[in-house]
Amino acid sequence: MDLSGFIARRYLIARKSHNVINIISGISAAGIAIGCAALVIILSIYNGFDGIVRSFNNTYTPDLLVTPATGKVFVPDSATFAAIGGQEGIRTVCGVLEENVYLKYGDRNAVATAKGVDSVYASVTGLKDYLTEGEFELQYNALKEAVIGRTLAMELGLSTSFLTPLEVWFPSRNEEVNLLDPLASLRKEDLFPSGVVSLEQGFDKKYIFIPLSSLRSLLEYDKEVSAMELYAEEGYVGENGVVLGSLQKKIEKQLGDGFKVRNRRQQNEVLYKMLSYEKIAIYLILLFVMVIISFNILGSLSMLVIEKQDDMKILEAMGAPEKLTRKIFIKESFLISLLGIVIGLAVGLLVCWLQQRFGLVKMPGNFVIDAYPVVVKWTDILLTVLGVGLIGYITAILAGRERCSQRAC
Repeated sequence: MDLSGFIARRYLIARKSHNVINIISGISAAGIAIGCAALVIILSIYNGFDGIVRSFNNTYTPDLLVTPATGKVFVPDSATFAAIGGQEGIRTVCGVLEENVYLKYGDRNAVATAKGVDSVYASVTGLKDYLTEGEFELQYNALKEAVIGRTLAMELGLSTSFLTPLEVWFPSRNEEVNLLDPLASLRKEDLFPSGVVSLEQGFDKKYIFIPLSSLRSLLEYDKEVSAMELYAEEGYVGENGVVLGSLQKKIEKQLGDGFKVRNRRQQNEVLYKMLSYEKIAIYLILLFVMVIISFNILGSLSMLVIEKQDDMKILEAMGAPEKLTRKIFIKESFLISLLGIVIGLAVGLLVCWLQQRFGLVKMPGNFVIDAYPVVVKWTDILLTVLGVGLIGYITAILAGRERCSQRAC
């Protein structure tokens, strides 16, 4: 049995002659436990919100987006895209057309991004699950309809129960502006609102979905699209919602240099980087708090060194080397940190389980979920143990030096 470890364990659990040392040691371990539990809980809550943000984004972001390498629109080659849609791994191919347009509803107006989509679009995306009003329909018999973001609908004072048509305006590409009659150079499409969709504020204030044929007519296009959206089969999408690289490379090879093929991460590179950097920042901030908490251990060990000077002298008289006495206090410090880590992990995981199971802490306001989301990842547990363990190890080394300085005195 390791003698230094045995003595360190005895010092940890034995009653000290000065009760204040027990209290400080307990406070030190409790501080490490609270910090460790906070790391587990906060990182798990962040994982929950991260998952919600990604889920919202994946609702309207295709698995792969094909855009022209140069120019704004292109006419898709039917044979090439038919071959891509029929190959293994690709479930659906949708042509879309996007353009900023001017909206007018009654005496109100707004600028939005019109997205022209076909009849298949609603079935391959999850947008119909986020309707707050009406249905995701773009045509009823000969009547052309539109689905609009909630913020835009509120800004325009629009409702699906109203009979007033929504006017969509865009300048003609083929006519010069007539200063005497500017409206003559504008094109207009009348659409009736069929649904209101709500995901998140940025999406709700930006998009309006209209029939692809209506937007082509407004923009004076024939068969052009601004992008082809590819939706992969379930087995070809990774856990993080990004399509497998092998499938992406295969499609890039088929289309050639004239097109760009981007997965979900590449389509929203800023969002994905921001989510990663925020989590790293949270982790580092909490670790810095743990560094401050660990100074309690040094204070506790300093008092323990003073109290156990007589014991150390006895050990040295019996032939114990200075290295042994230093190891005792190093291991004492490490045991306090280890005790805090074990208790902290147990408490943190218990709180996360209770929140997942019962939703004890509710979300304020009118949010899409009732309680704070919690997702525990083993990588976060490992990072917590490694981070707090490293702090405990450094504290233990400093504790050994403290023993040397006390001995020198």
